[in-house]
Amino acid sequence: MTVIIDTGCANLSSVRFALERLGATPQISRDPQTILSADRVILPGVGSAQAAMVQLRERGLLEVLPKIEQPLLGICLGMQLLGEASQEGTVAQKSMPLPGLLPFTTEKLRVGDQPLPHMGWNTLEPTDHPLFAGINKGDYVYFVHSYGVAETELTLAASEYGQRFSASVGRGNIMGVQFHPERSGAVGARILKNFLEIPA
Repeated sequence: MTVIIDTGCANLSSVRFALERLGATPQISRDPQTILSADRVILPGVGSAQAAMVQLRERGLLEVLPKIEQPLLGICLGMQLLGEASQEGTVAQKSMPLPGLLPFTTEKLRVGDQPLPHMGWNTLEPTDHPLFAGINKGDYVYFVHSYGVAETELTLAASEYGQRFSASVGRGNIMGVQFHPERSGAVGARILKNFLEIPA
């Protein structure tokens, strides 16, 4: 069973439909026991980190996330929420504490004269990780974001928009993608399929 954590965000249904097209029968839930007993878990997210943290706190999910031991995939803002801190919505470049499942900070993209948000199709540079099996350098996925994560040893795939950034991060059972696989056509479907096939 795959559980999509009910964060109250706008892309819940599109993630569910994308998984159903792959033959999965995902369940959307905010119940801690349902989440912790799933074979794999997806943390979706759109909007601001501040608003998402309010939702997670009100739903009692901040205590649940660190307990997840099965494969966990954060999508877009959901990936950023896996980190330790975010500068989004803060002043003077201060950082807002996040759940801290992975050691990274989300910062505003430095894109020069290019517009923000970074919105549209862009290419990937994947590493040799099961999440990106069958995905090639130069394959396109769909992004919508103004904040991102720098390349580190956690980077599973990179992309570039004014600067290089982590299009995906991960360690152990925890993975995240900055792009929207549910809106990324055949490439995104393959990535979701790969996640569904990662052993629980």
